[in-house]
Amino acid sequence: MKSAKRALAIALCAALMAGACVGCKKSDSTSSAGGNTGAGTTASSKKSGELKKFKAFFAEPLAGAETKEDSAAKLKLNELTGATSTETWLTGQAAEEAVGTLIAGNDYPDFIEGSDATSQLIQAGALIELDDKIDKYPNIKDKFTKLQWAQIKQVHGHIYYIPQFSSFRGKPNETVHNDEAFWIQCRVLKWANYPKITTMDQYFDLIERYLKANPKMKNGTPNIGYTILCDDWRYFCLENAPEFLDGYPNDGSVIVDPKEKKIIDYNTTPTAKLYFKKLNEEYHKGIIDPESFTQKYDQYISKLSTGRVLGMIDQWWDFSGSVNASIKTQKLYEEGCDYVPLPITIRDGVKNQWHTKDGSVLNVSSGLAITKDCKDVDGALQFVNDLLSDEAIILRNWGIKDKDYYVDENGLFNRTDEQIANCSNQDYAAANLCPYSWFPTVGGMLSDGKNAALPDRQPALFEKTLNDDVKEVFKAYGAKNYCDMLGYNDKPGDWYPMYTYSNTLNSSTKEGLAWTKMGEIKHKDLPKVVMAKDFETEWNNYMKDYNNCKPQDFLDAMQKELDNRIKFAEENK
Repeated sequence: MKSAKRALAIALCAALMAGACVGCKKSDSTSSAGGNTGAGTTASSKKSGELKKFKAFFAEPLAGAETKEDSAAKLKLNELTGATSTETWLTGQAAEEAVGTLIAGNDYPDFIEGSDATSQLIQAGALIELDDKIDKYPNIKDKFTKLQWAQIKQVHGHIYYIPQFSSFRGKPNETVHNDEAFWIQCRVLKWANYPKITTMDQYFDLIERYLKANPKMKNGTPNIGYTILCDDWRYFCLENAPEFLDGYPNDGSVIVDPKEKKIIDYNTTPTAKLYFKKLNEEYHKGIIDPESFTQKYDQYISKLSTGRVLGMIDQWWDFSGSVNASIKTQKLYEEGCDYVPLPITIRDGVKNQWHTKDGSVLNVSSGLAITKDCKDVDGALQFVNDLLSDEAIILRNWGIKDKDYYVDENGLFNRTDEQIANCSNQDYAAANLCPYSWFPTVGGMLSDGKNAALPDRQPALFEKTLNDDVKEVFKAYGAKNYCDMLGYNDKPGDWYPMYTYSNTLNSSTKEGLAWTKMGEIKHKDLPKVVMAKDFETEWNNYMKDYNNCKPQDFLDAMQKELDNRIKFAEENK
């Protein structure tokens, strides 16, 4: 599932963009979770005395922050690292299309994130093998454990890229559930006096009752009970809920039974049928948005931004940026239009695993690579290494001391209301900050052990930025943050997550062909299932179409990969 791969990356990317020390001391002390060390050594490429210039392209559909070359933080990073890089992203193309153009022209930037087209770049011989180079750069080497580097290498036989986001240091400090969930507006929970909602039936029953009692917003705009995003690769908002409803974490493309170590197809479970039958019932009750299966992503975001949608399934990173900003700007939080996640499963007694702890996910399927056209590979790696130093991480995430953040008497970073407003303003951010949002980074804590690497994970600052409606929900449910609403789960095993394998499949293999066809059929048939007047007939038609895709070819390959991952981890620990 492409969405699952992007979840962690874009979520952290978004967090980076939300925030950007000069004069901060680098500490030699390190702490780790997942084996990652971390103070990071100071930049050394600056010793050459000249500014090295690189170009980077990221084949990702959601652009990172556009940064001006003369932004204050970027000039500081130039001074710190002795190097700089331009950054460009996809502009209306698919990753495969954009990368195909580069391969056809045999002309590459210095750095590239190939995303779903990474295998194409490797097959074209465009990427430099990094196997024997990583050890020369301590900040890069320490980003992952020995096992994790081995797992990255295992995918293609060599290390061709550095996963940007899958590492953190220190104690877990997540505050935002960046991933998928059933979201509901604060006003719905408040209206019902903050009830305990843990099952799918309870969730839709609450929305039904609220919508009946409150058909319109205060401004007269009709409320929408529940909407579904089904646009292109984002149809995960419709199709993968059964794995979570049955209490499994986000392996993305399959369920893994952690006891039996067996692959389970979530598309055909009894829970899958119950879930789609529920959607079918809610559709015919008028609770589900009739535009669900025709709306484009921009239309979906615009709809959520009006505050009229009571609930939906989505990943936080997919909607929160634009929607939350709009809700704040329009003061819709005064009506309770902010969203919070709920720990929904198919029935009482099933433990939810919507949220896995920081450091649980290693995305081995893509990362930042250096191309064969880079004239200074060592310089490029040194630049990446320097960007992982504490000084650089602070500049990238927090900005400039006493301008973008301040340090209190206890040494804790924070922001004034004015600094919060500035760093949330796109124009200010472009002119003053430089997150280098798709270059390798680390989450968790800075090496001082008391400040978060990311501003939105600094407890005092996080609380300061919350709207009152969210604060009221947290207080009612005894939560301090969004993650507390769901609870915390360790990763289920060293195989996790399996989507990092299915993301590498293409139709050149029988398992990849099956995987592709399964996606196409689900995208085509599931909206019909939800809208059908005769659910049973349409479900049976869907199952017939689905089985014609030969899903067992895919499932057998996933089982083989699961077995390999378990054996590989045992041999490399």
